[in-house]
Amino acid sequence: MPITVAPPKRTKITRKTGTATIVDRYIEGVLNGTVIAGELVRLAVKRHLLDLQKGKKRGLYFDEAAAEKAVEFFSYLKHSKGEWAGQTFKLEPWQIFTVWVIFGWYQADGTRRFRIAYIEVARKNGKSQMGAGIGLKLAFADDESGAEVYSSATKKDQAIIVHGEAVRMVKASPDLLDSITVMKNSLSRLERNQKYEPLGADEDTLDGLNVHGAIIDELHAHRTRGVFDLMDTATGARRNPLLFAITTAGVDQTDGSICWEQHVYGEQLMKGLIEDDKYFAFICSMDDKDNWQDERNWYKANPNLGVSKKLGYMRDQAAKAAKMPGFLNTFLRLDLNRWTQQTTRWISMELWEQNAGPPIVERDLAGAMCYGGLDLSSVSDLTAWVLLFPNNMPDGRSTILCRFWCPESRLTDEHNRYREQYQVWAREGWLTATPGNAIDYDTVKAQVLHDAATFRVQEIAVDRLFQGYQLSMQLAEEGLTVAACGMGFMSMAGPCSELERRLLGHTLRHGGNPLLRWMANNVSVKQDPAGNKKPDKSSSQGKIDGIVALLLALDRDMRHQTQASVYETRGLIGLGGAEDGSITT
Repeated sequence: MPITVAPPKRTKITRKTGTATIVDRYIEGVLNGTVIAGELVRLAVKRHLLDLQKGKKRGLYFDEAAAEKAVEFFSYLKHSKGEWAGQTFKLEPWQIFTVWVIFGWYQADGTRRFRIAYIEVARKNGKSQMGAGIGLKLAFADDESGAEVYSSATKKDQAIIVHGEAVRMVKASPDLLDSITVMKNSLSRLERNQKYEPLGADEDTLDGLNVHGAIIDELHAHRTRGVFDLMDTATGARRNPLLFAITTAGVDQTDGSICWEQHVYGEQLMKGLIEDDKYFAFICSMDDKDNWQDERNWYKANPNLGVSKKLGYMRDQAAKAAKMPGFLNTFLRLDLNRWTQQTTRWISMELWEQNAGPPIVERDLAGAMCYGGLDLSSVSDLTAWVLLFPNNMPDGRSTILCRFWCPESRLTDEHNRYREQYQVWAREGWLTATPGNAIDYDTVKAQVLHDAATFRVQEIAVDRLFQGYQLSMQLAEEGLTVAACGMGFMSMAGPCSELERRLLGHTLRHGGNPLLRWMANNVSVKQDPAGNKKPDKSSSQGKIDGIVALLLALDRDMRHQTQASVYETRGLIGLGGAEDGSITT
């Protein structure tokens, strides 16, 4: 049975209090728990507060008058249908906070800070209406002559449906109808050459766009990244463009999903794993360990619950999900904003942080015994070399030492979403860039040989199915013991279980390496019917090479422990045996 609670008290909005006061109360409520919110919303609020304190050092400042003006624009809008038809559009506190932050932050040169805003919330929380209002604001109330704003979708017919909300708003709002011309599928103000139109990727020509604003509703439904990238790249000539994407969670958690990419990017941004001052994310969802049948948790994904979304509806849907397991994922995704897929994110960041330990000083490891894992990338990607020093700490923990390389071109490649973060990691010494457009394997080989001379490297494991064969042979010729390791369930189940065991037992020490931390947050695993795991690069968001290299090193450590591990003596659950392809001299 669902766990029922009384709805939380909602902040009463009056014009007397002022928008700033409403925002302050919302922030305070989120932080003290009187406003029920998930971790990612709390982190978004904390990011805003931290930027108010320290943003000036990065050339940022907050213009409260501009923020107030943006929120005030919504008071000119009228609802067009349903129980609120004809009534003034009233933003709820979470929406006020969002509009306040997006339109209030500026850069030192006087341009608006945020270029992309990603809003993710369960359905029936007024997101389409909010998106339509943002589009109207950008088109006709943003002090931008010649503004071009588009409701964007993969097909023109869908874009027209999305754009229809903005058209109905104008028709229902006398203040707007006086100055905006409404034509078929078009809103315009001729004297300032401003327009707001639907745009589909299937139109004959998309050349010559000069986009000031793009509203992309239900981004999860986009099967390709074409529309998003087109809108993004078409804003280059504008001073204050905004791409506003608003969506419910989806099901496609692969690298090809533009919505999943934006979700993970926003999540990583909120968690401080990456930095991007031009990206705003506001993700309303339950936290990982929340009970979906606890009504209190429903408010985390549904900030409009009790307003545009009815509690009775949620109870009916929850009852259906409890009785029909096949409906549960539908309820989780659409009404609780949970991404659903068989492949799962693997490592808890809280658990990862608990295994950080003190910073690693390499000279303290000189002469220590270790095992190596080498995940060699394709010529234009990241390569990882990880050394595992078993039980070398006084408390029995094992130390992880990492090296990462990428081609120098990746630091400036406009197609590399993380290029700015790569630059930071390179400046701080966590990432080594080799000259040119391809990984210099000679540089990698030289570092491995140097480490072999500095530490007592017992064995090195290399992914046998990728780029490693030639380098493996060269290292073997230098006198190192090299083992080729597969990446299937048979090879990876043991190391995956061992990594889980050591993390849970707090017997690892990674020293807080930021690249490895980023990759630990990215990695997803697949399971076979017997429950064996393997890392899944195709469904992981972002690079995971360091975690793969760590698993390879763990494989070598497990095989050489004094007492045979369960993995060696028992084999895989349901499969039996182990595989090993050693290359030795």
